[in-house]
Amino acid sequence: MKHLLIAIITILTSSMCVMAQTRSEQIYEASDYGIVPNKGKNTSPLMDKLIKKVQKEQKTGTKSIIRLKPGRYDFHETGAAQRTYYISNHDQTNPKRVGIALEEMSNVILDGQGAQLVFHGRMLPISLVRSQDCGIQNLSIDFEHPHIAQVKVVENNPEKGILFQPAPWIDYKVVKGEFINCGEGWEMKYSFGIPFDGDTRHVMYNTGDTRCNINEATEEKPGLIRAPHWKDNRLKAGSIMVLRSWERPAPAIFMSHDTNTCIERVKVHYAEGMGLLAQLCEDITLTGFGVCLKGVDDPRFFTTQADATHFSGCKGKIISQDGLYEGMMDDAINVHGTYLRIMKRVDNHTVIGRYMHDQSWGFEWGRKGDQVQFIRSNTMDILPDTLTITDIKPYDKETTDGAREFIITLDKEIPQRVKAEDGYGVENLSWAPEVLFARNTIRNNRARGALFSTPQPVIVEDNFFDHTSGTAILLCGDCNGWYETGACRDVTIRRNRFVNALTSQYQFTSAIISIYPEIPNLRGQEGFFHGGNGKGIVIEDNEFDTFDKPILYAKSVDGLWFRNNTIRTNRSFPAFHPNKDRFLLERVTNVHISE
Repeated sequence: MKHLLIAIITILTSSMCVMAQTRSEQIYEASDYGIVPNKGKNTSPLMDKLIKKVQKEQKTGTKSIIRLKPGRYDFHETGAAQRTYYISNHDQTNPKRVGIALEEMSNVILDGQGAQLVFHGRMLPISLVRSQDCGIQNLSIDFEHPHIAQVKVVENNPEKGILFQPAPWIDYKVVKGEFINCGEGWEMKYSFGIPFDGDTRHVMYNTGDTRCNINEATEEKPGLIRAPHWKDNRLKAGSIMVLRSWERPAPAIFMSHDTNTCIERVKVHYAEGMGLLAQLCEDITLTGFGVCLKGVDDPRFFTTQADATHFSGCKGKIISQDGLYEGMMDDAINVHGTYLRIMKRVDNHTVIGRYMHDQSWGFEWGRKGDQVQFIRSNTMDILPDTLTITDIKPYDKETTDGAREFIITLDKEIPQRVKAEDGYGVENLSWAPEVLFARNTIRNNRARGALFSTPQPVIVEDNFFDHTSGTAILLCGDCNGWYETGACRDVTIRRNRFVNALTSQYQFTSAIISIYPEIPNLRGQEGFFHGGNGKGIVIEDNEFDTFDKPILYAKSVDGLWFRNNTIRTNRSFPAFHPNKDRFLLERVTNVHISE
């Protein structure tokens, strides 16, 4: 029944895109407005002018198509649209320079027809904000000068340190012993990186986030730099080191307050933040979306600085199908809401809640009529009462944009146990989506494969998880660090293939499939976080090809089925994980395990 439901959802979502195509059309050929490929000109001001024209001329019942000719288009910060955007899970640095700012749009399609969009500086390539029935298709996004630096280990001398060669596209300098990557309006220094095997392109076994001490570096000859204090016997000659910062100013595509968005055949080759970040959107379909290399001959080993795709506080249906996610510095997909921490109980109907993480604040959290529930941070016990927002407004700012605190009034009396001093959070249940993640390939990335934190149904099926260096699938929940909601009630993981996940250790990576809510006081927990109400997590008909022991870790779950799965052990790498159990369960009930 669930499979049929998701199939119907897929058909309906696809049909929404088709229906938009049956409307009368207004074609805007970009070349008619001076936007011509392969000229090396700055496209930003011309594109901004064209978008304003399209926005002004929108008509009800007419689909507007902005159509590019195939070829390369360069976008520079000069002449680009300037916007203040507060973007979930990113650095809240403003203003931002936006290459293509699609705002207040209805039935507008950006069709690249194979166009290559190349950005310069520290831009936000594409935004889609407060729009409905819109789409982006048939284009790629890249940067001329990535902020990540890729270097090749030429020699690893235990006494002299590492001799490395920067990739030929890097404009670098060595000043007072510091290796500096130079871009257009920016400079970057590094102390951490991700090692890749130069032959297989896999993240190197048992490395994780690797410190690199490049202090007192010297250029022995042009293109060869010696770092005498960088000593790591794991890095053999030929290893590729991707040097990264922890900054994430903007994603490649930013979506906010959109309804019914279709993104088809779009490839992101690099972004300083995430590939795609959507917040407070309803109904998103990604088809053939990729955060990926340019092909097998691409000399780069990396794509984005953070997640490939990320959905924060969305609702409706999120469908990601037939995608390719590789080389990113974090997860392929993360779906969650955001807990506000209760800072003050004003009265029996009113609380003040605060965004806690420094990369998640400044944007809308809830609306009148939304349903909420409270949770105790220390034990992650969810209070049974569901309340409705009757009023919400920013508390520390005059406007929602830039606010961290909200004063929230509720229709019913707040449970007496909810007190700021006892550590409580509040979750918005109305902004939680269903998810279908199907037929995607996830490979050669840092950290984890797919993360889900939503109480609505989730189906993960027919995907290929190939050398995700950490956990392949994580069901999480956290009201203590990132403050990412919420409990998973109904999850099906089926017909996926897992090959050599868990080659390095990262946060929450206790097994190939890790059900790991962050619970400081598990012994003090009264209920269960995930599952419940006769539902839970079903893992069935999957193939696990692994060199190590742990397959499944679960914590605080009511309802867990592991059945009809195939497990094969290989000798690709030595087993090393501290978890030596095939199945490790902590405070789990209603368990049914059969291989």
